Amino acid sequence: MAHLMVDYSANVEDWVDMAGFCDALRVAAIETGALPMPGIRVRAMRADHVSIADGAPDHGYIDISVRLRGGRDLDTRKAATALIFAAAEAFLKPVMETRSLALSLEMRDIDPELSPKTGTIRDHLKKA
Repeated sequence: MAHLMVDYSANVEDWVDMAGFCDALRVAAIETGALPMPGIRVRAMRADHVSIADGAPDHGYIDISVRLRGGRDLDTRKAATALIFAAAEAFLKPVMETRSLALSLEMRDIDPELSPKTGTIRDHLKKA
């Protein structure tokens, strides 16, 4: 499983197709080969109240948090982090060329012994 959570300043909605951004992250997560497609969840939450840098209202941020079930080695996690971050940068490049925008990503493990899971998504995936 992998949960990608996007936390962003409200003004970013004027600059970024957030649904498209979430989908680009989902595709990148699949392309890592390290995150099983049925377990990938991408969601975005808007922060309505922020204060950034010098306080100017035209600064924005996007912070991506990737939580995944433990068990992958460091090299695998580093490669997945790099691929997902590169996809985010590519998607946001036009915005970052003209706007004040901070982009960050953090990946961390979830202890499988402390994180029970159940679900039926795999049962309902379309067969290719």
